[in-house]
Amino acid sequence: MTSQNHTVITFRSYPFQAGQKIYIADGPRHGDWEVIEVTDRKVSFRCPISHREFTWDRFCYFMEEANNSPWPHSD
Repeated sequence: MTSQNHTVITFRSYPFQAGQKIYIADGPRHGDWEVIEVTDRKVSFRCPISHREFTWDRFCYFMEEANNSPWPHSD
């Protein structure tokens, strides 16, 4: 199969670190959070207002858009 060039959007798990102050711009978890613990599968946050803590499956991704990128990628 021959690759052709396309605009491709790449998603990567965000490398959270304990102590980070973050803002989630949209979705059901939007708002300000402090990262309190990170594992391979879970991330724990603390709300700076209520101080409630939540542990969720990792769900945030960093997005990159590249023009003139081959797709599908050859393995």
